[in-house]
Amino acid sequence: MTALDLSSPVAVVGTGTMGQGIAQVALVAGHPVRLFDALPGRAREAADAIGARLDRLVEKDRLSGADRDAARARLLPAESLSELADCALVVEAILERLDVKQELFRELEGIVDDDCLLATNTSSLSVTAVAGALRVPGRFVGLHFFNPAPLLPLVEVVSGFATDVTYATRAYETARAWGKTPVACADTPGFIVNRIARPFYAEAFAVYEAQGADPATIDAVLRESGGFRMGAFELTDLIGQDVNEAVTRSVWESFFQDVRFTPSLAQRRLVESGRLGRKSGHGWYDHRDGAERPEPDTAEQRQPPAYVVAEGDLGPAGDLLALIREAGIPVRDEEDDNGTRLVLPGGGQLALADGQTSVEFRDVVYFDLALDYRKATRIALSASQDTAPQTLAEAIGLFQALGKKVSVIGDVPGMIVARTVARIIDLAHDAVAKGVATEEDVDTAMRLGVNYPLGPFEWSRRLGRSWAYALLDDLHLRDPSGRYAPSLALYRHAHASDKREGTAS
Repeated sequence: MTALDLSSPVAVVGTGTMGQGIAQVALVAGHPVRLFDALPGRAREAADAIGARLDRLVEKDRLSGADRDAARARLLPAESLSELADCALVVEAILERLDVKQELFRELEGIVDDDCLLATNTSSLSVTAVAGALRVPGRFVGLHFFNPAPLLPLVEVVSGFATDVTYATRAYETARAWGKTPVACADTPGFIVNRIARPFYAEAFAVYEAQGADPATIDAVLRESGGFRMGAFELTDLIGQDVNEAVTRSVWESFFQDVRFTPSLAQRRLVESGRLGRKSGHGWYDHRDGAERPEPDTAEQRQPPAYVVAEGDLGPAGDLLALIREAGIPVRDEEDDNGTRLVLPGGGQLALADGQTSVEFRDVVYFDLALDYRKATRIALSASQDTAPQTLAEAIGLFQALGKKVSVIGDVPGMIVARTVARIIDLAHDAVAKGVATEEDVDTAMRLGVNYPLGPFEWSRRLGRSWAYALLDDLHLRDPSGRYAPSLALYRHAHASDKREGTAS
């Protein structure tokens, strides 16, 4: 089944920001569009607002004047649901309440043709549950757009338990015809993006709650080392702490309070205090006029070590060896098939975060994962109270000699970027193994939906098949709550690789 013909009318019920955005997307694609809102006059106001946005597109040379005029002529406010009778697609973007959505679609079923595609833009409710009240649930899908809908390309096309594949295909192809990038997804809590993105927030909050680092430092490490566009604290201030926490809580409750999705107590307190982020003027950061943005913790300048000894190839951090040599610091290679660390002149060791803690060893400083060690502008280090001051100073000086700012955090296993990426990879493997989506669609969704620098499977291939499993396994030993227990899917992925390569598991 192909995309809807452009002559087919599309209706949007609910005229808030998201409803208007979806209507604009369908309108610019060429469809006649009907707008309906239960509040009198709202549909007309929404049509005027969309018209004003079309004017701005013309001013920016993104739309011709003739196309704008034609689009305006196709946009009609509806006074009642009965005016949607001839529509081929109705998209709902109303209150996130199951009973309200079910009542709307029950009423629509008595108005539209049985072949009309019905869709919800819900981000938190079960598509299956919404469709459960319908006489013909097979033509019901989720069409989850991301805000702002006219700008963001991703659309999650969600099939409920009873969705007929022909209607899911029609929805998918229609979204693609509208210039969007659709990804197919089974009906699971959080769908793809909101399910797999939870660790990005959760691990940052966990490091903060463990007194490992302050929000400004954690955000800086996620941006400048991890390659994320924004840190978790600044992003949730932008989203709204109440909105972000509600999504986390919804996913957690929908998975029967699975410990992997446990909400943050620190974030709960923030919401309870009314510090909701930018919209309230204060969240993790103070956004009021004149407020100063806190600076990340950055180590003072130290002397670089006279040399380093490389034991092994440093695994995912192997690029560091070339950078060290380019900085004029001699690298002495020592044969060690199992080594993945640097030995500093004072005898201390420098190792990539692996889920263990510095306090367990005689004299070890850990450094965090970077998306690209050459391009990274900041590196996080962690040490314990037993780490020799000389070792920490030499480690700081080494990375500063490579042109990096250095943030020293607490002795947190897995540090910041490494534990975050490992958990994202794990949830991605778990989702694919359970039929939620394909690897390709998961990577596409995470890159386009939340602007990750790499999709989880792209990360996994770059870091090595067993990297995430090994790190989470070590974390799980130190926190046996189950939060870091690797999924069976990740276990199989890591150990299947070992068998093929002929190494012991």
